Amino acid sequence: MSDDRSAMAPLIAVIGCDGSGKSTVSERILDWIRRYGPAEAAHLGKQSGNIGRALTRLPIIGSMIGNLIRRKSDQVTHSHAKNKTPGIFPAIVIYVFTLRRLLRFRRMLALRRQGLIIVTDRYPQLEFPGAYDGPGLSVSAEGNFIVRWLARREQAAFEWMTSYRPDIVIRLNVDLDTACLRKPDHRREALREKVAITPRLKFMGARIAEIDSSRPLDEVLTAAKLALTDLMSARGYPSPSA
Repeated sequence: MSDDRSAMAPLIAVIGCDGSGKSTVSERILDWIRRYGPAEAAHLGKQSGNIGRALTRLPIIGSMIGNLIRRKSDQVTHSHAKNKTPGIFPAIVIYVFTLRRLLRFRRMLALRRQGLIIVTDRYPQLEFPGAYDGPGLSVSAEGNFIVRWLARREQAAFEWMTSYRPDIVIRLNVDLDTACLRKPDHRREALREKVAITPRLKFMGARIAEIDSSRPLDEVLTAAKLALTDLMSARGYPSPSA
């Protein structure tokens, strides 16, 4: 690779199950980390749910389109679990989301090269395809050659993105009951799967700070700041109080 990754500004990834407080914690960390220098946020998740909810607010056809996107996304997830190829339209929907995420990832890298510290909400992973911000299409499934071609393209995109290892991963661990309490609109079984996967993610051997996000927010932030203070010192950033 021609780019010197070690010279890039720090990359901080905040990950966790829905209901773990990712968005809140990443926002607070972003505000705090700016004492070390310019910093920006990046959302590196699929965002199909956010897009679906936004589309439902459109007049007349919004609800239909938003529900369609969510339904097709679910179809791909179920097909992945059974190692089957989905239909062409659902596969195209998932691949479009991957292209959007790839674009956000490239923008994030450009900011890092400019010296901006990056705090991400979610981060791509390859360890659990079909779940938890991983690839949505299975490269091993048999079926339509167009869908299989899209799956190979998606796999290549994820391999490239995950080759950029975060400097630190803030892993927000939460128990199932707390996650369900915080996200009552989410299916319990879906949350159960994410809670189980969370501690198993390795992110290519990245440094991981384990934090119990069932605790009060102030305690969560204190633990995160301690881990980040060590990281920034190791990266040669002077203490803001100095």
